[in-house]
Formats: sequence, C-alpha cells, structure tokens
Amino acid sequence: MTRKTLLITGSDAEPFLQGLITNDIGKLDQGMIYAALLTPQGKFIVDFFLSRRDGGIILDVDAGFADNLVQRLTMYRLRADVAITPADLQVERGIGEIPAGAFADPRHAALGWRRYVETATADTVDWAAIRVAHCIPETGIELTPDTFILEAGFERLNGVDFRKGCYVGQEITARMKHKTELRKGLARVDIDGAAPVGSAITKDGKPAGTLFTQSDGHAIAHLRFDRATGDMQAGTAKLVLADT
Repeated sequence: MTRKTLLITGSDAEPFLQGLITNDIGKLDQGMIYAALLTPQGKFIVDFFLSRRDGGIILDVDAGFADNLVQRLTMYRLRADVAITPADLQVERGIGEIPAGAFADPRHAALGWRRYVETATADTVDWAAIRVAHCIPETGIELTPDTFILEAGFERLNGVDFRKGCYVGQEITARMKHKTELRKGLARVDIDGAAPVGSAITKDGKPAGTLFTQSDGHAIAHLRFDRATGDMQAGTAKLVLADT
C-alpha cells in the first residue's frame, strides 16, 4: 500500500504525541516504534510508525488515512508548540541485513526494515505472505474502525505500552488487558479454497468470524474463539484453525 510521511516538529512534539498514542514515545531512543491512535471508546483509527530524524519525528502512515490523521492531530494540538508538515520522503522496505539509515520493523523480525529516502527502490517482497505467516494485520484490511487493538495482536506486535500512562482510548484498552479474557481476535487459519476478503466464517451454520488476507493455503481471520474449533466455512472454502 502507498505510504505517506509526515514531519512532526516543535518543542512540545514528544509530550503531545505521548498523550495520544498507544505506545511510549520514549522508546524512540531505541529506534522506530509502532503505535496507533484510538477513539475515546478504545477503537482503532489508524496505525503508524514513528522515528527521529533531523530534530523532528517522522510519522509513516498509510496514504489513504493520512489526511484524517493530520486533521485529528491538529484538533488535539490546541496551543502546543507542534507543527505537522509533509516530509516528502518515500518509504523503502526490505528483508535481510539492515542497511545504513534504516530501522528494524518493530512489529516482527520477519518484516525486515524500513527507511525513508527521496527515491525508493522497487519492492518485490511478498509482504502479504509474510503477514499471513505471522498473523500481522494491515490497515484497511484486518484493521478497521471496529477493531480493538488487543484483539488485533498489538501487544504481540509491540504496538501498545501498559506502563506509559494515559492516552486516548487507554481506559478501555487497559480494562481489556487486565479485567477480561479475550473472546475474539485475529488468528491464523489453514484454508482449502478461497473466498473474498470480508467473507463471513461459519461453524455448524453459526457465525464464527470474518476471513481476511489469504496466501498459499493460509489466511488471517478474526474469530470467535469459542466457535473456532474443527471445520469452519467461508463461502465454498473450508477452514481450520492453524497450529501455532
């Protein structure tokens, strides 16, 4: 998917972001961080990557969500000394040895590295296959306005910090972490056949979840864990929960 980069500058940039995002901005001292912005009700708005560059912070976001993100950040900015401007840099990705100026993708080692350049080289990696192999959600596919980030695996993907203090949507997220057991969430399934992204999954005729990205006989699905046993169906495709 096409990405857009923004540059966030100003003396209040880091405390401003700290009060909004799911991760701890202090982790920028160790490299790139992955985070999300949530609604006050704890639901997903958009995810992004943050890293330091030239005295500011580069924000790397899906281009289709960039305008809405800028609008929301501007709404929260009030009188803080924060400027949000286009960075005019392209996102370059790859796997293998991390080149100079690049950052390890904080979500999973299999996702390689990211760096920001004026002109990116052609990308030939099958990222969908890697995402399915490791059950890693994508903005606009598995990650939607109905998503609760813990159901999407954000803790496993290093996208949320439970010690950083308050942020928008923190109360609901913390409650899901400490006071409830997840009954639904993303999981990897084996699939015989294919069905469109968003297809309903059923178990013995009862709703069991939703099918998402598919690759080479496997897929990511959002499942009701109490019904994710034995054979399931999505259209004409047959599904079974994959071995972990």
